[in-house]
Amino acid sequence: MAAAHVVTLASDTLIDAHAVDYLLIAIYFAFVIGIGVLASRRVSDSVDFFLSGRSLPAWVTGLAFISANLGAVEIMGMSANGAQFGLPSVHYFWIGAIPAMLFLGVVMMPFYYGSKVRSVPEFMRRRFGPGAHLVNAISFAVAQLLIAGINLYLLGSIVHALLGWPLWIALIVAAAIVLSYITLGGLRAAIYNEVLQFFVIVASLAPLTLLGLHRLGGWDGLTDKVKAAADANPKTVAPAADQLNSWPGDALTGFDSSFLSVIGIVFGLGFVLSFGYWTTNFVEVQRAMASDSMASARKTPIIGSFPKMFIPFITIVPGMIAAVLVSEIGKVKAGESVPGGASGDGVQFNDALLYLMRDVLPNGLLGLAITGLLAAFMAGMAANISAFNTVLSYDLIQTYIVKDREDRWYLGIGRWATVAATVIAIFTAGLASNFSNIMNYLQTLFGFFNAPLFATFILGMFWKRMTAAAGWVGLVAGTLSAVIVAFLSEDAFGSWSTGALNLSGQGASFVAASTAFVVDILLSVIVSLVTRPKPSEELVGLVYSETPRANLIDEKEATYPWYRRTVPLAAVSLVLVIILNLLF
Repeated sequence: MAAAHVVTLASDTLIDAHAVDYLLIAIYFAFVIGIGVLASRRVSDSVDFFLSGRSLPAWVTGLAFISANLGAVEIMGMSANGAQFGLPSVHYFWIGAIPAMLFLGVVMMPFYYGSKVRSVPEFMRRRFGPGAHLVNAISFAVAQLLIAGINLYLLGSIVHALLGWPLWIALIVAAAIVLSYITLGGLRAAIYNEVLQFFVIVASLAPLTLLGLHRLGGWDGLTDKVKAAADANPKTVAPAADQLNSWPGDALTGFDSSFLSVIGIVFGLGFVLSFGYWTTNFVEVQRAMASDSMASARKTPIIGSFPKMFIPFITIVPGMIAAVLVSEIGKVKAGESVPGGASGDGVQFNDALLYLMRDVLPNGLLGLAITGLLAAFMAGMAANISAFNTVLSYDLIQTYIVKDREDRWYLGIGRWATVAATVIAIFTAGLASNFSNIMNYLQTLFGFFNAPLFATFILGMFWKRMTAAAGWVGLVAGTLSAVIVAFLSEDAFGSWSTGALNLSGQGASFVAASTAFVVDILLSVIVSLVTRPKPSEELVGLVYSETPRANLIDEKEATYPWYRRTVPLAAVSLVLVIILNLLF
């Protein structure tokens, strides 16, 4: 009787799930909450809660590193990009991720891990003092609340599509599940759940690609369908050559010039946005900082780079398949307005995976795919919130508001911060609903917060003359310049944007991020030349030239076989990603 009720409920929803699908989802949620309960028994102080006691092996933190990023950006955002733009979206992985991840592991993790800081903003305080630290901590905290809202919005959309609940109820239920295991077990629970979620996500999305390609007649069938769609709608759909080749990426950037498109991808995405995200984003760095040694911390992003480079095949390619196989997504791409969608307010590119699941997956596999999506959005939201509660507790409250309290008091603040962040994310989720392609919103946020931080960080790490005043001036000016460019673009802020610069989509975010980077660097240099720098002895462990090499390596690593050493692993990863770029 219960099973019949489930089927009846599902018949009025976007996804027609059956009892077996709901059973798989229920089993997964039981595992998630169980991990939180088990992890809570290991939490005795704030270091256990916020940094997992610095006790995890490299393979665990490496998988958690990449799983923490497998949220809205990777799954719905990249499938939406695949549906809208095609293969140029791989630049977010092969140009806009792998090189920066390798740089983080080889060059920057020794500074983070060796200094024993608890967060990236704390590193900024040691290098630049309270001004830059306060600006960075506040901007980071705001960014995490906004991005957590994106993950929560998409998580709620899945629940809405599956059960037909009103979106606001779905948001509250989804938030409660994530809140339960983070509050219980802190970062340890988040990381072990992220490892579980990584395998669930891959196992759930791979069949979607394989069955979708089989339905189209393989890769050749997909390319034929893309060409046919482009020929049928030349005014609204990008030429097939632009969708089926990663370079020059005109469809992705929206630039009329292929030369400017390449410059935007290489500098705006590949350097500014990518290095700004991967090397200074505490959401990712926090996973490496939970490692059990310097060698493990350095290898964490490098281990993560291997699965990262193959994620396009289970995110972007399904988006491309949906654009030509799913009638609703095809109509959206052709410029038509289609009622329905996961949000109920009309079909969007963000719905590409959901509609493809509906059309190609049998029951059982459908439940596994839904579980994978839920896992992805929970991993993303958990990563945002676990980073937020660390920065709020350590970098803001302990540093500026309530000092010198016992450790357990800050542990309690961290748990209450988790609750507050989850509640706020329910409201910030509403902002995400205004964008048909969630990547436009995300890249705009990264331009505001990550690009100027990377400029300040990288200049301060390699130029000892940079001063504390330059640190906060550069951050503020860089952020404001990115906001101004976004307002002058066509759609970054919806109806508030002026369109004066004739920039739109993700190309506008590349320009905004590049502007923030250049403005930050220029002002930082000018201010540094007219203000007093710190003495050299205070820069040990903070500036590359002033830090002894012995502080930047783990001497035991030299005794490991080559496949367990940082630099050889990074070299293998770099060669593989170059081959992928050449193939596509």
